[in-house]
Amino acid sequence: METEANIGKLTATRRQTTGKGFAHKLRAQGLIPAICYGQKSDAIMLTVDPAQLKKALDPGKRRNTVIELTVDDDGKTEQLQVMLKDYQIDALKQVVLHADFIRVDLSEVIEVAVPLVLNGKPEGVKLGGTLHQVFRHLQVTCTPDKIPVAIEGDVSALELNESISISDLDGPEGVNVALPLTQTCALVMAPRAVEEEEEEAEEGEEGEEGEAKEGEEGEGKEGEAKEGKGKEGKEGKEGKEGKGKG
Repeated sequence: METEANIGKLTATRRQTTGKGFAHKLRAQGLIPAICYGQKSDAIMLTVDPAQLKKALDPGKRRNTVIELTVDDDGKTEQLQVMLKDYQIDALKQVVLHADFIRVDLSEVIEVAVPLVLNGKPEGVKLGGTLHQVFRHLQVTCTPDKIPVAIEGDVSALELNESISISDLDGPEGVNVALPLTQTCALVMAPRAVEEEEEEAEEGEEGEEGEAKEGEEGEGKEGEAKEGKGKEGKEGKEGKEGKGKG
């Protein structure tokens, strides 16, 4: 399990060898290839223990964890401040195959995605409404050491058809959401079931009226057809009789 001592600390070995064959050998030993780049420095090829990497990640921040990476280069060590940029996972075995680290400067502002957590049960939901969360994650800008676990917002006071925007969220000092302050991030929608029932009822009434009109028009046409047939029959008989008399 991750402990306070493990979080944010990782040791890696610098490597010179590359290629699929070498990567397979590393994985057979329980290690994985990795690379570190950024800050306008040359990329460094590394070997790391995936189990130790997992322990180095804060359970809440995950990839947003700032890691103190100690690189062992043939007996010489170098300390780097990094974050996990990307990683590859075996789809079947669900094990990490490769990791990318990016160097960070604790004094420079960066942009990362953090979860948006909504707290409380809205009053409108108690009345049958539905809470709609527009964003699951928000892009924020801050220095790496100030990245929060999440951005939170209180929705307990929201009534039906009310919403909260970015300006209503609780963000730590020094952390800015990369969206307009007026951007809606959550709202309580009116009960759809009631609206749908009313719409269905209206559609049903319109349908019945339409059917009634069609029935009346149909009866009228049938009556006209019968009268037409009757007239044709009489005229036909009269014509035959006339011919006979002549």
